[in-house]
Amino acid sequence: MKLGLFAVNVGAGARPAQARATAVLAEELGLESLWAIDHVVMPSGYETEYPYDESGKMMGGAEEVDIADPLTWLAFAAAVTRDIKLGTGVIVLPQRNPVVLAKQAATLDVLSEGRLLLGVGVGWLAEEFDAVGVPFADRGRRHDDYVAAMRALWRDTKASVHNTYTQFDNAISLPQPAARAVPVVIGGRSNRSARRAAGIGDGYFPSISAPEQLIPLLDIMNAEAERLQRDPAGIEVTVPYPGSTAELIAAAAGDTVALDRVVTQLRQFAGLGVARTLLAGLGEDTLRPLLKQLADHIDLG
Repeated sequence: MKLGLFAVNVGAGARPAQARATAVLAEELGLESLWAIDHVVMPSGYETEYPYDESGKMMGGAEEVDIADPLTWLAFAAAVTRDIKLGTGVIVLPQRNPVVLAKQAATLDVLSEGRLLLGVGVGWLAEEFDAVGVPFADRGRRHDDYVAAMRALWRDTKASVHNTYTQFDNAISLPQPAARAVPVVIGGRSNRSARRAAGIGDGYFPSISAPEQLIPLLDIMNAEAERLQRDPAGIEVTVPYPGSTAELIAAAAGDTVALDRVVTQLRQFAGLGVARTLLAGLGEDTLRPLLKQLADHIDLG
């Protein structure tokens, strides 16, 4: 099981000292990846229900929270690290210009020597779409067209794309990524997101609150991949750890009950084929002892 850090660009993590310390520490401790979240704006008093928490609100309802731009944050992290993977978890793709984003992603991939994992999703916050001037209703179709456009720019020296939401001819966008492609990780927890991951994803990033919620999504993804004659094993699955920060802190401190819960969930994920689990909200005083505790029970390779 590979472990990474999630939401590294939020709160104090948006500030240079903490950003540098987090990136350097994660690599020093042997963590596999850093993942930055994305919200261009957080509309005050938003009414759209947040689908990943029972409260219906993101970050417990807090609105005035620093969320640094994910690609800029990861570029900063790339400059102070050598090997750790750099992921977006996830960029709200329909809100971005795909031609510009393709250039940004390719540049970051080149400067980091092939370390970028581009997590993308359709988004959930209608008021944020209003703020950036993008229709909310057609975000799924727009998302898929944008993925196709970016891949064409990464792959072809002179790229041409004609789909519903993107049209260009003989567009040259250099530098291209290190491997003339960037892994695209599809975010979401809906049945549609699972099918989308099977159809166009190099990876899948479902935000779930328990391992059992993952099973039906993986069943859908695997069945769709097989229908499309893709090997489901080639779609790398990443999940944020669904337990609380308090539980992780207790496990790090040697609480055997908490540690058993953490180990059990990680083993369940591994048994379901999850490649990577992400931990959020942890500092050095928790991460060091937690990783030492976990290494005694599971393979963190």
